Amino acid sequence: MRLQSKLILVICSLLALVTVSLGGIFYYLMSSALEEQIGTRALKVAETVAAVPDIRKAFTLPEPSTVLQPIAESIRLKTGAEYIVIGSRAGIRYSHPLPERIGKEMVGGDNGPVLEGRSIVSKAVGSLGPSLRGKTPIFSDSGEVIGIVSVGFLTEDISHITESYRHRIVWLTLGVLVVGAVGAVLIARSVRSSIHGLEPREIGSLYTEKQAILESIREGILAVNRQGVVTLANPYALRLLGLPEHTDIRGRPLQELLPNTRLTEVISSGQAEFDQEMLIGSHEVIVNRVPITGWNGGIEGAVSSFRSKSELYRLAEELSQVKRFADALRAQTHEYSNKLYLISGLIQLEAYQEAVDLISRESDVHQNLVAFLMREIPDPMIGGLLIGKYNRSQELKVTFEIDRESSFRDLPPGMDRHLLVTIIGNLADNAMEAVLACGDPSGRGVKLFLTDLGEDLIIECEDTGIGIPEETGSSVFAKGFSTKEGADRGIGLSLVQHAVQMLGGYITYQPHPAGGTVFTVALPKHAHEQKGVPSNE
Repeated sequence: MRLQSKLILVICSLLALVTVSLGGIFYYLMSSALEEQIGTRALKVAETVAAVPDIRKAFTLPEPSTVLQPIAESIRLKTGAEYIVIGSRAGIRYSHPLPERIGKEMVGGDNGPVLEGRSIVSKAVGSLGPSLRGKTPIFSDSGEVIGIVSVGFLTEDISHITESYRHRIVWLTLGVLVVGAVGAVLIARSVRSSIHGLEPREIGSLYTEKQAILESIREGILAVNRQGVVTLANPYALRLLGLPEHTDIRGRPLQELLPNTRLTEVISSGQAEFDQEMLIGSHEVIVNRVPITGWNGGIEGAVSSFRSKSELYRLAEELSQVKRFADALRAQTHEYSNKLYLISGLIQLEAYQEAVDLISRESDVHQNLVAFLMREIPDPMIGGLLIGKYNRSQELKVTFEIDRESSFRDLPPGMDRHLLVTIIGNLADNAMEAVLACGDPSGRGVKLFLTDLGEDLIIECEDTGIGIPEETGSSVFAKGFSTKEGADRGIGLSLVQHAVQMLGGYITYQPHPAGGTVFTVALPKHAHEQKGVPSNE
Protein backbone atom coordinates (compact mmCIF):
# COMPACT_ATOMS: atom_id res chain seq x y z
CA MET A 1 0.00 0.00 0.00
CA ARG A 2 2.96 2.32 0.69
CA LEU A 3 4.39 1.63 -2.77
CA GLN A 4 1.04 2.49 -4.28
CA SER A 5 0.97 5.83 -2.39
CA LYS A 6 4.54 6.67 -3.52
CA LEU A 7 3.70 5.81 -7.10
CA ILE A 8 0.66 8.07 -6.98
CA LEU A 9 2.79 10.90 -5.52
CA VAL A 10 5.50 10.56 -8.20
CA ILE A 11 2.99 10.44 -11.04
CA CYS A 12 1.07 13.44 -9.69
CA SER A 13 4.30 15.47 -9.23
CA LEU A 14 5.48 14.76 -12.78
CA LEU A 15 2.04 15.50 -14.11
CA ALA A 16 1.90 18.81 -12.23
CA LEU A 17 5.35 19.85 -13.52
CA VAL A 18 4.52 18.98 -17.11
CA THR A 19 1.06 20.57 -16.97
CA VAL A 20 2.27 23.84 -15.43
CA SER A 21 5.15 24.04 -17.92
CA LEU A 22 2.87 23.43 -20.86
CA GLY A 23 0.39 25.96 -19.49
CA GLY A 24 3.11 28.61 -19.20
CA ILE A 25 4.43 27.89 -22.69
CA PHE A 26 0.93 27.99 -24.12
CA TYR A 27 0.24 31.33 -22.40
CA TYR A 28 3.49 32.81 -23.72
CA LEU A 29 2.83 31.62 -27.26
CA MET A 30 -0.76 32.87 -27.11
CA SER A 31 0.30 36.31 -25.80
CA SER A 32 3.01 36.61 -28.45
CA ALA A 33 0.62 35.56 -31.20
CA LEU A 34 -2.00 38.06 -29.97
CA GLU A 35 0.52 40.94 -29.92
CA GLU A 36 1.79 40.00 -33.35
CA GLN A 37 -1.74 39.86 -34.70
CA ILE A 38 -2.69 43.25 -33.22
CA GLY A 39 0.60 44.79 -34.43
CA THR A 40 -0.01 43.46 -37.94
CA ARG A 41 -3.55 44.80 -37.79
CA ALA A 42 -2.33 48.25 -36.72
CA LEU A 43 0.25 48.32 -39.55
CA LYS A 44 -2.31 47.26 -42.19
CA VAL A 45 -4.67 50.04 -41.06
CA ALA A 46 -1.82 52.55 -41.22
CA GLU A 47 -0.84 51.45 -44.74
CA THR A 48 -4.47 51.67 -45.84
CA VAL A 49 -4.77 55.22 -44.46
CA ALA A 50 -1.49 56.28 -46.11
CA ALA A 51 -2.74 55.04 -49.47
CA VAL A 52 -5.91 57.22 -49.43
CA PRO A 53 -5.51 59.87 -52.21
CA ASP A 54 -7.38 62.57 -50.25
CA ILE A 55 -4.87 62.27 -47.42
CA ARG A 56 -1.91 62.81 -49.73
CA LYS A 57 -3.63 65.80 -51.37
CA ALA A 58 -4.36 67.32 -47.96
CA PHE A 59 -0.61 67.83 -47.38
CA THR A 60 -0.64 70.49 -50.12
CA LEU A 61 -3.25 72.56 -48.27
CA PRO A 62 -2.46 75.45 -45.92
CA GLU A 63 -4.36 73.71 -43.08
CA PRO A 64 -4.08 69.91 -43.67
CA SER A 65 -5.71 69.08 -40.34
CA THR A 66 -9.12 70.35 -41.51
CA VAL A 67 -9.24 67.47 -44.02
CA LEU A 68 -7.13 64.86 -42.26
CA GLN A 69 -8.82 64.94 -38.81
CA PRO A 70 -12.35 63.93 -39.99
CA ILE A 71 -10.97 61.17 -42.24
CA ALA A 72 -8.70 59.76 -39.51
CA GLU A 73 -11.43 59.77 -36.87
CA SER A 74 -13.92 58.08 -39.20
CA ILE A 75 -11.44 55.28 -39.95
CA ARG A 76 -10.49 54.95 -36.24
CA LEU A 77 -14.09 54.43 -35.16
CA LYS A 78 -14.65 51.80 -37.86
CA THR A 79 -11.45 49.82 -37.15
CA GLY A 80 -11.57 49.98 -33.33
CA ALA A 81 -8.06 51.46 -33.06
CA GLU A 82 -7.20 53.49 -29.97
CA TYR A 83 -5.81 56.32 -32.08
CA ILE A 84 -4.87 57.22 -35.65
CA VAL A 85 -2.35 60.06 -35.76
CA ILE A 86 -1.25 61.66 -39.05
CA GLY A 87 1.80 63.86 -38.83
CA SER A 88 4.10 65.85 -41.06
CA ARG A 89 7.66 64.92 -41.92
CA ALA A 90 8.70 67.23 -39.08
CA GLY A 91 6.55 65.21 -36.64
CA ILE A 92 3.74 67.78 -36.22
CA ARG A 93 0.32 66.19 -35.66
CA TYR A 94 -2.42 66.89 -38.22
CA SER A 95 -4.93 64.50 -36.57
CA HIS A 96 -5.43 63.09 -33.05
CA PRO A 97 -8.33 61.57 -31.01
CA LEU A 98 -7.94 64.58 -28.70
CA PRO A 99 -8.33 67.65 -30.98
CA GLU A 100 -6.45 69.93 -28.55
CA ARG A 101 -3.27 67.96 -29.26
CA ILE A 102 -3.35 68.71 -32.98
CA GLY A 103 -0.42 70.87 -33.99
CA LYS A 104 1.87 69.48 -31.32
CA GLU A 105 4.81 67.17 -31.85
CA MET A 106 4.41 63.38 -32.08
CA VAL A 107 6.05 61.53 -29.16
CA GLY A 108 7.59 58.10 -28.84
CA GLY A 109 10.87 58.64 -30.63
CA ASP A 110 10.35 55.91 -33.25
CA ASN A 111 9.80 58.03 -36.37
CA GLY A 112 13.35 57.62 -37.68
CA PRO A 113 12.89 54.38 -39.68
CA VAL A 114 9.56 55.66 -41.03
CA LEU A 115 11.14 58.86 -42.40
CA GLU A 116 13.58 56.58 -44.21
CA GLY A 117 10.62 55.04 -46.05
CA ARG A 118 10.08 51.88 -43.98
CA SER A 119 6.91 50.62 -42.24
CA ILE A 120 7.41 49.38 -38.68
CA VAL A 121 5.58 47.88 -35.68
CA SER A 122 6.85 49.14 -32.37
CA LYS A 123 6.09 49.54 -28.71
CA ALA A 124 6.38 53.03 -27.32
CA VAL A 125 4.91 55.43 -24.80
CA GLY A 126 2.81 57.97 -26.61
CA SER A 127 0.66 60.85 -25.42
CA LEU A 128 -2.15 58.35 -24.49
CA GLY A 129 0.16 55.91 -22.73
CA PRO A 130 2.12 52.75 -23.65
CA SER A 131 0.87 51.29 -26.90
CA LEU A 132 1.55 48.84 -29.70
CA ARG A 133 1.66 50.88 -32.88
CA GLY A 134 2.00 50.39 -36.60
CA LYS A 135 3.71 53.20 -38.49
CA THR A 136 4.06 53.78 -42.20
CA PRO A 137 5.24 56.73 -44.36
CA ILE A 138 3.05 58.84 -46.64
CA PHE A 139 4.66 59.31 -50.03
CA SER A 140 4.12 62.16 -52.46
CA ASP A 141 3.53 61.57 -56.15
CA SER A 142 7.27 61.94 -56.69
CA GLY A 143 8.03 59.25 -54.11
CA GLU A 144 9.22 61.50 -51.28
CA VAL A 145 8.18 60.97 -47.68
CA ILE A 146 5.84 63.83 -46.79
CA GLY A 147 4.18 62.50 -43.67
CA ILE A 148 3.65 59.70 -41.19
CA VAL A 149 0.60 57.60 -40.22
CA SER A 150 0.64 56.02 -36.77
CA VAL A 151 -2.12 53.57 -35.72
CA GLY A 152 -1.98 52.34 -32.12
CA PHE A 153 -3.66 49.96 -29.64
CA LEU A 154 -2.97 50.57 -25.94
CA THR A 155 -1.00 47.81 -24.25
CA GLU A 156 -3.44 48.10 -21.35
CA ASP A 157 -6.29 46.91 -23.61
CA ILE A 158 -4.12 44.09 -24.93
CA SER A 159 -3.32 43.08 -21.36
CA HIS A 160 -7.03 42.84 -20.54
CA ILE A 161 -7.49 40.41 -23.43
CA THR A 162 -4.52 38.26 -22.47
CA GLU A 163 -5.65 38.37 -18.82
CA SER A 164 -8.97 36.78 -19.70
CA TYR A 165 -7.15 34.04 -21.59
CA ARG A 166 -4.77 33.55 -18.68
CA HIS A 167 -7.67 32.82 -16.32
CA ARG A 168 -8.98 30.23 -18.75
CA ILE A 169 -5.56 28.63 -19.06
CA VAL A 170 -5.22 28.47 -15.26
CA TRP A 171 -8.61 26.78 -14.88
CA LEU A 172 -7.81 24.43 -17.75
CA THR A 173 -4.49 23.58 -16.13
CA LEU A 174 -6.18 22.88 -12.79
CA GLY A 175 -8.75 20.72 -14.56
CA VAL A 176 -6.01 18.74 -16.28
CA LEU A 177 -4.24 18.31 -12.96
CA VAL A 178 -7.40 17.00 -11.30
CA VAL A 179 -8.13 14.62 -14.16
CA GLY A 180 -4.50 13.53 -14.21
CA ALA A 181 -4.52 12.93 -10.47
CA VAL A 182 -7.60 10.78 -10.76
CA GLY A 183 -6.00 8.91 -13.65
CA ALA A 184 -2.83 8.41 -11.62
CA VAL A 185 -4.84 6.88 -8.79
CA LEU A 186 -6.63 4.55 -11.22
CA ILE A 187 -3.36 3.50 -12.86
CA ALA A 188 -1.63 2.94 -9.51
CA ARG A 189 -4.33 0.56 -8.37
CA SER A 190 -3.22 -1.81 -11.13
CA VAL A 191 -4.76 -5.29 -11.09
CA ARG A 192 -6.65 -4.72 -7.85
CA SER A 193 -8.51 -1.76 -9.35
CA SER A 194 -9.43 -3.78 -12.45
CA ILE A 195 -11.43 -6.15 -10.24
CA HIS A 196 -12.87 -3.29 -8.16
CA GLY A 197 -10.82 -4.21 -5.13
CA LEU A 198 -12.68 -7.49 -4.67
CA GLU A 199 -11.22 -10.71 -3.37
CA PRO A 200 -11.77 -13.94 -5.37
CA ARG A 201 -14.28 -15.14 -2.77
CA GLU A 202 -16.25 -11.91 -3.15
CA ILE A 203 -16.24 -12.24 -6.93
CA GLY A 204 -17.66 -15.75 -6.64
CA SER A 205 -20.35 -14.47 -4.29
CA LEU A 206 -21.32 -11.72 -6.74
CA TYR A 207 -21.58 -14.26 -9.55
CA THR A 208 -23.91 -16.41 -7.42
CA GLU A 209 -26.03 -13.38 -6.59
CA LYS A 210 -26.24 -12.44 -10.28
CA GLN A 211 -27.50 -15.91 -11.14
CA ALA A 212 -30.13 -15.69 -8.40
CA ILE A 213 -31.26 -12.27 -9.63
CA LEU A 214 -31.58 -13.50 -13.23
CA GLU A 215 -33.67 -16.46 -12.10
CA SER A 216 -36.00 -14.28 -10.02
CA ILE A 217 -36.66 -11.67 -12.73
CA ARG A 218 -40.09 -12.09 -14.32
CA GLU A 219 -38.68 -11.15 -17.73
CA GLY A 220 -36.64 -13.02 -20.28
CA ILE A 221 -32.98 -11.93 -20.47
CA LEU A 222 -30.73 -12.81 -23.41
CA ALA A 223 -27.20 -11.53 -24.05
CA VAL A 224 -25.01 -12.11 -27.11
CA ASN A 225 -21.47 -11.13 -28.10
CA ARG A 226 -20.41 -9.33 -31.29
CA GLN A 227 -20.67 -12.55 -33.30
CA GLY A 228 -24.30 -13.08 -32.21
CA VAL A 229 -23.41 -16.03 -29.96
CA VAL A 230 -25.47 -16.42 -26.78
CA THR A 231 -23.51 -15.60 -23.63
CA LEU A 232 -26.38 -15.49 -21.11
CA ALA A 233 -29.99 -16.66 -20.86
CA ASN A 234 -32.18 -16.81 -17.76
CA PRO A 235 -34.86 -19.51 -17.10
CA TYR A 236 -37.76 -17.26 -18.14
CA ALA A 237 -36.14 -16.69 -21.55
CA LEU A 238 -35.69 -20.46 -21.96
CA ARG A 239 -39.37 -20.97 -21.14
CA LEU A 240 -40.51 -18.49 -23.82
CA LEU A 241 -38.13 -20.14 -26.30
CA GLY A 242 -39.81 -23.47 -25.56
CA LEU A 243 -36.68 -25.03 -24.04
CA PRO A 244 -36.29 -26.96 -20.77
CA GLU A 245 -35.48 -24.71 -17.81
CA HIS A 246 -31.90 -25.94 -17.26
CA THR A 247 -30.85 -26.04 -20.93
CA ASP A 248 -27.45 -24.44 -21.49
CA ILE A 249 -27.61 -22.46 -24.73
CA ARG A 250 -24.43 -20.47 -24.15
CA GLY A 251 -22.13 -20.68 -27.16
CA ARG A 252 -24.97 -21.29 -29.61
CA PRO A 253 -25.77 -18.77 -32.39
CA LEU A 254 -28.90 -16.82 -31.46
CA GLN A 255 -30.02 -16.92 -35.11
CA GLU A 256 -30.62 -20.67 -34.75
CA LEU A 257 -32.81 -20.20 -31.68
CA LEU A 258 -34.57 -17.00 -32.74
CA PRO A 259 -34.47 -16.46 -36.53
CA ASN A 260 -36.41 -13.18 -36.38
CA THR A 261 -34.12 -11.56 -33.80
CA ARG A 262 -32.94 -7.96 -34.27
CA LEU A 263 -30.07 -8.10 -31.79
CA THR A 264 -27.56 -8.34 -34.64
CA GLU A 265 -28.92 -5.07 -36.10
CA VAL A 266 -28.58 -3.42 -32.68
CA ILE A 267 -24.93 -4.54 -32.53
CA SER A 268 -24.31 -3.11 -36.01
CA SER A 269 -26.06 0.22 -35.44
CA GLY A 270 -25.27 0.71 -31.75
CA GLN A 271 -28.79 2.12 -31.28
CA ALA A 272 -31.02 0.86 -28.45
CA GLU A 273 -34.62 -0.19 -29.15
CA PHE A 274 -37.33 -0.01 -26.51
CA ASP A 275 -40.88 -1.40 -26.18
CA GLN A 276 -40.91 -3.21 -29.53
CA GLU A 277 -43.41 -5.97 -30.31
CA MET A 278 -42.10 -9.36 -31.40
CA LEU A 279 -43.28 -12.94 -31.82
CA ILE A 280 -41.34 -15.72 -30.04
CA GLY A 281 -42.90 -19.01 -31.01
CA SER A 282 -46.60 -18.58 -30.21
CA HIS A 283 -45.98 -15.82 -27.66
CA GLU A 284 -46.35 -12.11 -28.36
CA VAL A 285 -43.73 -10.24 -26.35
CA ILE A 286 -42.65 -6.67 -25.65
CA VAL A 287 -38.88 -6.48 -26.07
CA ASN A 288 -36.10 -4.01 -25.24
CA ARG A 289 -32.70 -4.26 -26.94
CA VAL A 290 -29.60 -2.41 -25.70
CA PRO A 291 -26.04 -2.59 -27.10
CA ILE A 292 -23.20 -3.49 -24.70
CA THR A 293 -20.35 -0.97 -24.87
CA GLY A 294 -16.85 -2.18 -24.01
CA TRP A 295 -14.14 -0.35 -22.09
CA ASN A 296 -12.70 1.05 -25.32
CA GLY A 297 -16.04 2.44 -26.49
CA GLY A 298 -16.68 -0.30 -29.05
CA ILE A 299 -19.80 -2.45 -29.20
CA GLU A 300 -19.06 -5.77 -27.50
CA GLY A 301 -22.52 -7.30 -27.89
CA ALA A 302 -26.14 -6.68 -26.98
CA VAL A 303 -28.66 -7.64 -24.30
CA SER A 304 -32.38 -8.11 -24.73
CA SER A 305 -35.16 -8.20 -22.14
CA PHE A 306 -38.67 -9.30 -23.04
CA ARG A 307 -41.95 -10.13 -21.37
CA SER A 308 -45.07 -11.88 -22.57
CA LYS A 309 -47.61 -9.41 -23.92
CA SER A 310 -50.44 -11.45 -22.42
CA GLU A 311 -49.03 -10.89 -18.94
CA LEU A 312 -48.86 -7.15 -19.52
CA TYR A 313 -52.47 -7.21 -20.65
CA ARG A 314 -53.33 -9.26 -17.57
CA LEU A 315 -51.76 -6.68 -15.28
CA ALA A 316 -53.62 -3.89 -17.03
CA GLU A 317 -56.88 -5.81 -16.73
CA GLU A 318 -56.33 -6.53 -13.04
CA LEU A 319 -55.95 -2.81 -12.46
CA SER A 320 -59.12 -2.23 -14.47
CA GLN A 321 -60.95 -4.83 -12.37
CA VAL A 322 -59.97 -3.09 -9.15
CA LYS A 323 -61.35 0.15 -10.57
CA ARG A 324 -64.54 -1.59 -11.68
CA PHE A 325 -65.05 -3.20 -8.28
CA ALA A 326 -64.53 0.19 -6.61
CA ASP A 327 -67.03 1.80 -9.01
CA ALA A 328 -69.53 -0.99 -8.35
CA LEU A 329 -69.27 -0.60 -4.58
CA ARG A 330 -69.58 3.17 -4.89
CA ALA A 331 -72.61 2.83 -7.16
CA GLN A 332 -74.27 0.32 -4.84
CA THR A 333 -73.62 2.50 -1.81
CA HIS A 334 -74.97 5.58 -3.56
CA GLU A 335 -78.07 3.79 -4.85
CA TYR A 336 -78.97 2.21 -1.53
CA SER A 337 -78.39 5.48 0.30
CA ASN A 338 -80.98 7.10 -1.93
CA LYS A 339 -83.40 4.25 -1.27
CA LEU A 340 -82.90 4.51 2.48
CA TYR A 341 -83.57 8.26 2.37
CA LEU A 342 -86.76 7.57 0.40
CA ILE A 343 -87.94 4.92 2.85
CA SER A 344 -87.13 7.23 5.78
CA GLY A 345 -89.18 10.01 4.18
CA LEU A 346 -92.17 7.72 3.55
CA ILE A 347 -92.12 6.56 7.17
CA GLN A 348 -91.94 10.13 8.46
CA LEU A 349 -94.94 10.96 6.25
CA GLU A 350 -96.70 7.90 7.73
CA ALA A 351 -96.98 6.42 4.24
CA TYR A 352 -96.28 2.98 5.63
CA GLN A 353 -97.88 1.00 2.84
CA GLU A 354 -95.83 2.84 0.18
CA ALA A 355 -92.68 2.16 2.17
CA VAL A 356 -93.50 -1.54 2.45
CA ASP A 357 -94.29 -1.72 -1.27
CA LEU A 358 -90.99 -0.02 -2.14
CA ILE A 359 -89.00 -2.36 0.09
CA SER A 360 -90.77 -5.40 -1.37
CA ARG A 361 -90.26 -4.24 -4.93
CA GLU A 362 -86.57 -3.48 -4.52
CA SER A 363 -86.01 -6.70 -2.61
CA ASP A 364 -87.81 -8.74 -5.25
CA VAL A 365 -85.81 -7.17 -8.13
CA HIS A 366 -82.48 -7.75 -6.43
CA GLN A 367 -83.34 -11.21 -5.18
CA ASN A 368 -84.70 -12.26 -8.59
CA LEU A 369 -81.50 -11.04 -10.27
CA VAL A 370 -79.28 -12.83 -7.76
CA ALA A 371 -81.37 -16.01 -7.97
CA PHE A 372 -81.25 -15.93 -11.78
CA LEU A 373 -77.47 -15.43 -11.82
CA MET A 374 -76.88 -18.20 -9.26
CA ARG A 375 -78.98 -20.57 -11.33
CA GLU A 376 -77.93 -19.75 -14.90
CA ILE A 377 -74.51 -18.13 -14.42
CA PRO A 378 -73.06 -19.91 -11.38
CA ASP A 379 -69.46 -18.76 -11.92
CA PRO A 380 -68.83 -16.32 -9.02
CA MET A 381 -66.45 -14.04 -10.97
CA ILE A 382 -68.85 -13.49 -13.87
CA GLY A 383 -71.92 -13.35 -11.61
CA GLY A 384 -70.28 -10.78 -9.35
CA LEU A 385 -69.25 -8.72 -12.39
CA LEU A 386 -72.83 -8.65 -13.70
CA ILE A 387 -74.25 -7.57 -10.32
CA GLY A 388 -71.66 -4.78 -10.21
CA LYS A 389 -72.60 -3.65 -13.73
CA TYR A 390 -76.29 -3.70 -12.81
CA ASN A 391 -75.67 -1.48 -9.77
CA ARG A 392 -73.51 0.82 -11.89
CA SER A 393 -76.30 1.16 -14.48
CA GLN A 394 -78.77 2.09 -11.72
CA GLU A 395 -76.53 4.93 -10.62
CA LEU A 396 -76.09 6.14 -14.22
CA LYS A 397 -79.87 5.85 -14.85
CA VAL A 398 -79.19 3.50 -17.76
CA THR A 399 -81.36 0.44 -18.33
CA PHE A 400 -79.20 -2.68 -18.06
CA GLU A 401 -80.98 -5.94 -18.91
CA ILE A 402 -79.60 -9.46 -18.77
CA ASP A 403 -81.57 -11.64 -21.18
CA ARG A 404 -83.51 -14.21 -19.14
CA GLU A 405 -82.73 -16.80 -21.81
CA SER A 406 -79.06 -16.53 -20.93
CA SER A 407 -77.17 -19.54 -19.64
CA PHE A 408 -73.48 -19.81 -18.82
CA ARG A 409 -73.35 -23.02 -16.84
CA ASP A 410 -71.20 -25.09 -19.18
CA LEU A 411 -67.93 -23.16 -18.87
CA PRO A 412 -64.77 -25.22 -19.54
CA PRO A 413 -62.80 -25.56 -16.28
CA GLY A 414 -59.52 -24.60 -17.96
CA MET A 415 -60.83 -21.43 -19.61
CA ASP A 416 -59.27 -18.28 -18.14
CA ARG A 417 -62.01 -16.49 -16.18
CA HIS A 418 -60.00 -13.26 -16.16
CA LEU A 419 -60.21 -13.07 -19.95
CA LEU A 420 -63.98 -13.64 -19.85
CA VAL A 421 -64.33 -10.87 -17.27
CA THR A 422 -62.28 -8.60 -19.54
CA ILE A 423 -64.57 -9.27 -22.49
CA ILE A 424 -67.92 -8.93 -20.69
CA GLY A 425 -66.88 -6.02 -18.47
CA ASN A 426 -65.46 -3.85 -21.25
CA LEU A 427 -68.35 -4.55 -23.63
CA ALA A 428 -70.85 -3.54 -20.92
CA ASP A 429 -68.90 -0.40 -20.03
CA ASN A 430 -68.61 0.69 -23.67
CA ALA A 431 -72.32 0.08 -24.21
CA MET A 432 -73.34 2.21 -21.20
CA GLU A 433 -71.00 5.00 -22.30
CA ALA A 434 -72.53 4.88 -25.80
CA VAL A 435 -76.03 5.27 -24.28
CA LEU A 436 -74.94 8.16 -22.05
CA ALA A 437 -73.33 9.88 -25.06
CA CYS A 438 -76.81 10.34 -26.54
CA GLY A 439 -77.49 13.06 -23.98
CA ASP A 440 -80.95 11.75 -23.02
CA PRO A 441 -80.64 8.05 -22.04
CA SER A 442 -84.36 7.68 -21.37
CA GLY A 443 -85.84 4.95 -23.56
CA ARG A 444 -82.36 3.66 -24.32
CA GLY A 445 -80.46 0.88 -22.68
CA VAL A 446 -78.07 -2.06 -22.77
CA LYS A 447 -78.96 -5.71 -23.17
CA LEU A 448 -76.60 -8.62 -22.54
CA PHE A 449 -77.11 -12.17 -23.74
CA LEU A 450 -74.87 -15.11 -22.77
CA THR A 451 -75.23 -18.70 -23.95
CA ASP A 452 -73.18 -21.87 -23.75
CA LEU A 453 -75.26 -24.00 -26.12
CA GLY A 454 -73.28 -25.94 -28.70
CA GLU A 455 -69.49 -25.93 -29.07
CA ASP A 456 -69.07 -22.18 -28.56
CA LEU A 457 -69.69 -19.64 -25.85
CA ILE A 458 -71.65 -16.74 -27.29
CA ILE A 459 -71.60 -13.25 -25.74
CA GLU A 460 -73.86 -10.66 -27.31
CA CYS A 461 -73.99 -7.08 -26.02
CA GLU A 462 -76.34 -4.62 -27.69
CA ASP A 463 -77.01 -0.97 -26.97
CA THR A 464 -79.22 1.76 -28.39
CA GLY A 465 -76.55 4.43 -28.06
CA ILE A 466 -74.78 6.66 -30.57
CA GLY A 467 -73.57 3.78 -32.75
CA ILE A 468 -70.36 3.40 -34.74
CA PRO A 469 -69.86 5.09 -38.15
CA GLU A 470 -69.76 2.67 -41.11
CA GLU A 471 -66.38 3.95 -42.30
CA THR A 472 -64.75 2.99 -38.99
CA GLY A 473 -64.45 -0.70 -39.87
CA SER A 474 -62.02 -2.87 -37.92
CA SER A 475 -60.13 0.18 -36.65
CA VAL A 476 -62.62 0.32 -33.77
CA PHE A 477 -60.49 -2.41 -32.13
CA ALA A 478 -57.22 -0.48 -32.55
CA LYS A 479 -55.54 0.70 -29.37
CA GLY A 480 -56.21 4.41 -28.83
CA PHE A 481 -59.13 4.61 -31.29
CA SER A 482 -62.40 5.96 -29.89
CA THR A 483 -65.58 7.54 -31.23
CA LYS A 484 -65.99 9.43 -27.94
CA GLU A 485 -64.15 12.55 -26.87
CA GLY A 486 -61.82 12.72 -23.90
CA ALA A 487 -58.42 11.46 -22.78
CA ASP A 488 -57.52 7.88 -21.83
CA ARG A 489 -59.93 6.33 -24.33
CA GLY A 490 -59.59 3.65 -26.99
CA ILE A 491 -58.41 0.93 -24.57
CA GLY A 492 -61.50 -1.19 -23.78
CA LEU A 493 -62.18 -2.73 -27.19
CA SER A 494 -58.46 -3.28 -27.75
CA LEU A 495 -58.36 -5.34 -24.54
CA VAL A 496 -61.50 -7.19 -25.60
CA GLN A 497 -60.03 -8.16 -28.96
CA HIS A 498 -56.79 -9.31 -27.36
CA ALA A 499 -58.69 -11.45 -24.81
CA VAL A 500 -60.84 -12.94 -27.59
CA GLN A 501 -57.72 -13.83 -29.59
CA MET A 502 -56.13 -15.41 -26.52
CA LEU A 503 -59.21 -17.64 -26.18
CA GLY A 504 -59.14 -18.57 -29.88
CA GLY A 505 -62.41 -16.82 -30.75
CA TYR A 506 -63.57 -13.90 -32.86
CA ILE A 507 -65.58 -10.70 -32.38
CA THR A 508 -67.87 -8.87 -34.78
CA TYR A 509 -70.22 -5.91 -34.60
CA GLN A 510 -73.17 -4.58 -36.57
CA PRO A 511 -75.62 -1.68 -36.31
CA HIS A 512 -78.64 -2.10 -34.02
CA PRO A 513 -82.01 -1.66 -35.78
CA ALA A 514 -83.08 0.92 -33.17
CA GLY A 515 -79.77 2.75 -33.33
CA GLY A 516 -76.64 1.74 -31.55
CA THR A 517 -74.41 -1.31 -31.95
CA VAL A 518 -74.53 -5.08 -31.40
CA PHE A 519 -71.22 -6.77 -30.51
CA THR A 520 -71.05 -10.56 -30.85
CA VAL A 521 -68.24 -12.70 -29.44
CA ALA A 522 -67.84 -16.41 -30.18
CA LEU A 523 -65.38 -18.45 -28.07
CA PRO A 524 -64.69 -22.12 -28.83
CA LYS A 525 -65.07 -24.11 -25.62
CA HIS A 526 -62.02 -26.31 -26.19
CA ALA A 527 -59.69 -23.99 -28.17
CA HIS A 528 -57.50 -23.30 -25.11
CA GLU A 529 -56.70 -27.01 -24.80
CA GLN A 530 -55.29 -27.10 -28.36
CA LYS A 531 -53.71 -23.66 -28.53
CA GLY A 532 -51.75 -23.89 -25.30
CA VAL A 533 -52.36 -20.51 -23.77
CA PRO A 534 -49.20 -19.37 -21.88
CA SER A 535 -49.25 -20.19 -18.22
CA ASN A 536 -49.46 -17.37 -15.76
CA GLU A 537 -47.27 -19.15 -13.23
